[in-house]
Amino acid sequence: MRIILGVAGGIAAYKAALVLRLLTEAGHDVRVIPTHASLEFIGRATWEALSGQPAPSDIFEDVPHVPHVALGKGADLVVVAPATADLISRAATGRADDLLTATLLTARCPVLLAPAMHTEMWEHPATRSNVATLRSRGVHVLEPASGRLTGADTGRGRLPEPEDIVAAALALVGDPDAPQDLAGQHVVISAGGTREPLDPVRFLGNRSSGRQGFALAETALARGARVTLVAANVTLPPPARADLVAVETTAELRDAVRAAAKDADVVVMAAAVADFRPATTAETKIKKRADGSAPVLELVETPDILAELAAQRLRAGQLLVGFAAETGDCDASVLEHGRAKARRKGADLLVVNAVGTGRGFGTADNAVTILDVHGEAVANAAGSKASVAHAVWDAVANLR
Repeated sequence: MRIILGVAGGIAAYKAALVLRLLTEAGHDVRVIPTHASLEFIGRATWEALSGQPAPSDIFEDVPHVPHVALGKGADLVVVAPATADLISRAATGRADDLLTATLLTARCPVLLAPAMHTEMWEHPATRSNVATLRSRGVHVLEPASGRLTGADTGRGRLPEPEDIVAAALALVGDPDAPQDLAGQHVVISAGGTREPLDPVRFLGNRSSGRQGFALAETALARGARVTLVAANVTLPPPARADLVAVETTAELRDAVRAAAKDADVVVMAAAVADFRPATTAETKIKKRADGSAPVLELVETPDILAELAAQRLRAGQLLVGFAAETGDCDASVLEHGRAKARRKGADLLVVNAVGTGRGFGTADNAVTILDVHGEAVANAAGSKASVAHAVWDAVANLR
């Protein structure tokens, strides 16, 4: 696939080098178009060495081949990372004062912008208006991530991680080599981690980032499915063609999944759902006590959504896939706990993965064992979360 990678002038430009590497290693032909400002951060030689192609930035370079028209017209996908407030403004107003903005005007393929700027710039009404304008024209503008910005600042405006940018971009065009075994099917996927409020500022939650659930959604789309993604407290850019339902608590996730699952062919419960919630939620912030004693927290169980769905399928022939994030202990190993859970829950498949420090939650890779309803292993998968997701869909296909 022929991809244009635009790089605008922000400190996050260094991350675009990894976006380029991920795209080229996936076998795509990538041309980098840096703005003049971006070359203050990353030199042209870096882009040309990593891409193996010239990295022009001026519309008057290589004039006989009319690059400001040819590059956009010949592209299958355009990705701009980082997309600064200035680049977004120029794109929204149709400026064509450098090679990148001219290419954006001539491109007739999917275009994805990954913003990066300070929080105040992202939240400014001018930027919000420009983003809305671009989205109304069909440009896909990701939501920026939250985290450390330039200097000591922290907030919303951080460039999404390169793996997330690449996944979102490729999801726009699909994978021509992916099997179409989910074509015509409705798939419901839960992702992320639920939060149970303790008081107005605190909650019980977990470390799930939602990456595996989002990878399941992206690969299901690539395999032809219609996808409803129920996301609990996830800050990742959602797949462009998925129907997104945002939730916070276990109760909200339960209601959303059950509503969407009424006409679903496959339901995948990949979210890390809280097993317990506070028995009561304080209306005001719980304060420290003068005597130094800590309050006693009473917990109650939350609904077992996976077991409920297995006990009463909401549609005839519906397949149900659960996830079990486990840690081994003195009683049993991760896999032994998973086998017991598979038999207890009654899902058609249970995907078991070990979690803990540096494993499972928040990482780019994963390693799982897929069990059947009897607790017998039917597949093992390790690698990127996209490759694990494809292994899950392969196991689903084998049940058809």
